[in-house]
Amino acid sequence: MRDRMQRQRTRDTQPELAIRRLLHAAGLRYRVDVAPTQSLRRRADIVFGPARVAVFVDGCFWHGCPQHGSRKTKANTTYWSEKVARNQTRDASTDRVLTNNGWHVIRIWEHEDPQEAAERIAGSVYERRCFKQSHA
Repeated sequence: MRDRMQRQRTRDTQPELAIRRLLHAAGLRYRVDVAPTQSLRRRADIVFGPARVAVFVDGCFWHGCPQHGSRKTKANTTYWSEKVARNQTRDASTDRVLTNNGWHVIRIWEHEDPQEAAERIAGSVYERRCFKQSHA
């Protein structure tokens, strides 16, 4: 079990790379795999610091996707269901902390269309940049 989890990529997954390529092609610049705030010991997949947008590209199994994440494991079923539940609790806590600190959190499922995800992210970044400039 430990070996399986250590082999699992935590960054640069195929869905994440596809979205990042599209964002970069659209002229957006970002940081990768960083904590949005120093007080939070959790890392976002893509961070737009000045716009305060944090993007998480969540794996269906690991984060309990309502569409794909409910597949049953054959070994250690109790452990895995509890693990996914802990991940979901942590995700909700992360969203709450970031939102309370003025961040906009975007969660993308790994099965989502990269183009649609990139458009959603870009729209939020542009909107928050414009809002920030108009209220400066």
